[in-house]
Amino acid sequence: MGNLSVKRRAFFVTGTDTEVGKTFVSEALLILLNNKGLLTAGYKPIAAGCELTAQGLRNEDALALQKHSSIDLSYDEVNPIAFEAAIAPHLAAQNLSEDETAQPISVDTVREGFNCLLQKKPDVLIVEGAGGWRLPLGIDYEGQARYLSEFVIERNLSVILVVGMRLGCLNHAVLTAECIRNDGLKIAGWVANKVDPDMPMLDNNIDSLKTLLDAPFIGTIPRLNTPADAGAYLDLSILDL
Repeated sequence: MGNLSVKRRAFFVTGTDTEVGKTFVSEALLILLNNKGLLTAGYKPIAAGCELTAQGLRNEDALALQKHSSIDLSYDEVNPIAFEAAIAPHLAAQNLSEDETAQPISVDTVREGFNCLLQKKPDVLIVEGAGGWRLPLGIDYEGQARYLSEFVIERNLSVILVVGMRLGCLNHAVLTAECIRNDGLKIAGWVANKVDPDMPMLDNNIDSLKTLLDAPFIGTIPRLNTPADAGAYLDLSILDL
């Protein structure tokens, strides 16, 4: 299994918002793990904003995870639920249905895809969420709102939080961390991703988050061209593999 001795692990990568760098961080982690000789698999169970190709719907983020998984995976194994419209997935699903009372996006499909990847025996499975922590899946027949976080809770996955460093991120990060902990889950670590190149007092904000989040700090990623360059800024030992 390479240079590290690990038990089979799975992490759920979430963010303080959409477009904060979840995929970039997930790619970077997969590359780092691959370089350690570990078997890896990336999983993007739900993706909106897909391109219609001759092979079917394809999402840029899911393709990136497929590319950096050391285990050979089909696209459908990486991304079983895909929507063409670049909108909230539960709204995209609603638009596809003629029945306005249709069930929400199936958690069973998310669960089955996860189990399928586990059967391939990766050393580390990186699961990337969509949007933020409370991604809505829709309203069920009993009138109850369903969320992707329910699957993460069910599987008791350790969470990696990506904080998009920009104005307002302190509030978003603290609220997200509180929600994750209130759901009974562990924050394995968090990453500060510099999405706003002109954010004032960046270092001071990161120092504040180190105190406010009270969670292991994996590292700060500056503005980079490729995820392969991010490894130098991330401390993999934080994940206790």
